[in-house]
Amino acid sequence: MRSLIAVLLAVLLLPVAAFAGEWPPVVPSAKDKCPVCGMVSAAFPDFLSQIIFADGSYVTFDGPKDMFRYLLRRKDGKTIGVIYVKDYYSLNYIDARQAFFVTGSDVYGPMGKELIPFSDKEDAKVFKKDHRGREILHFKDVTAEKLNQPDTSP
Repeated sequence: MRSLIAVLLAVLLLPVAAFAGEWPPVVPSAKDKCPVCGMVSAAFPDFLSQIIFADGSYVTFDGPKDMFRYLLRRKDGKTIGVIYVKDYYSLNYIDARQAFFVTGSDVYGPMGKELIPFSDKEDAKVFKKDHRGREILHFKDVTAEKLNQPDTSP
């Protein structure tokens, strides 16, 4: 019975493991516009965020704040493969679901006050202190209420 459970778990988890490395970040073109604000996403490479769906389609955003607005409102039913944001210090793409976001800092993105992403919580703490940030949120803690606070809205 244990071996059957182990095999079932392996089969169920295999697609998740394969899926995570299946979608590298896309390089947006001048045609890729943020579905929230309409800005050309590629014009803001330091804040570029993206969602890649299981079917290979994608959407790009001029910043994490618009990406969250999209995620919180979406009704398309498409399965999300991966969500990327850029770590503020390294500018490398990171998995948004593992990221920490600083709100209310004195750093502005393309649409004004922005959620500033970090792969490392210690980096987020340093940034928060250096740039008068308000709060550090993990991906799962970003809500519409948090996005609409005065210090995170444009």
